[in-house]
Amino acid sequence: MSDRESHFVALDELTVSFDGVRVLHGINLTVSRGEAVGLVGESGSGKSVTWLAALGLLPGKARIGGSATLEGVELIGAPPSTLDRVRGGRIAMISQDPASALNPVISIGKQIGETLALHRGLSGIAGRAETLRLLDLVGIPDAARRIHAYPHEFSGGQNQRVMIAMALAGQPDLLVADEPTTALDVTIQAQILDLIQTIRRELGMALVLISHDLGVIAETCDRVAVMYAGRIVEEGTTGALFDDPRHPYAQGLLGSLPPLSGPRRRLVSIPGVVPDPRLLPAGCAFAPRCPKRVSTCDSAIPTLGVSHPGHRVACFAEEAVVQEQARSHGYAA
Repeated sequence: MSDRESHFVALDELTVSFDGVRVLHGINLTVSRGEAVGLVGESGSGKSVTWLAALGLLPGKARIGGSATLEGVELIGAPPSTLDRVRGGRIAMISQDPASALNPVISIGKQIGETLALHRGLSGIAGRAETLRLLDLVGIPDAARRIHAYPHEFSGGQNQRVMIAMALAGQPDLLVADEPTTALDVTIQAQILDLIQTIRRELGMALVLISHDLGVIAETCDRVAVMYAGRIVEEGTTGALFDDPRHPYAQGLLGSLPPLSGPRRRLVSIPGVVPDPRLLPAGCAFAPRCPKRVSTCDSAIPTLGVSHPGHRVACFAEEAVVQEQARSHGYAA
């Protein structure tokens, strides 16, 4: 068994194109059982598309290449019967907008009940009892009465809790949370994140957290992948990446955060915007915005290479630093 096959979920050279325009350029990422992995980057980096592609949730015009496996079972191009068992069962996903994800004309109890019936065969008294248990688990007050309520009768934070209950109904091994706290105020954000962490610990569930909020990622995840223009540009343990980011884009993201302690400093902004997928430069997509740009960046695309043990970076400038350090220590990089 290869190293990638030994992981619970493995994405291998995953690509996505819309109308002939490539928006995802060979994503390689693994998730182990019980692990929490964060995906960060600006809007348009490809974070959500990566997992929508892996789960077969993109529209028909999308062209998907590469591989996405669940314990060695290929999901790309899998028959609908296989995907129906995986989605909501083995892998569940919660979106950033629960108001649009929930059906407004069906009570939340029935919506959770549908998931229980599909993935666990529960209905009737048993289904109702499990629905109430899930609502209690995610902190919905007076669940016995509110099981008959509709999404518009709940606040934004409560609807997100309902979405988490629906995700947990299938007893998934992996929860993909796509910006789960974006539309919520700071206090409710903290409650939702604490809830996800508590449930993950109790159930031994793996987590993929998609977010542009670096603070949320730092508090929640074991490992982080930074995405830019459809590629992973840096990946490493949360501690290593936040303490010593190596890619200029990751450095810029962290440099834009105000420090919570110590002397005040001027915040650093990243000039420009994420490029249009139809107008990507010939070389590194970040080169036009990069303060460490070298000549190679204009003609070649860097690949993820080992910067430090457990830390990979796709950057020619960092590659030169690593090679120089290797020469100074008397060995080849």
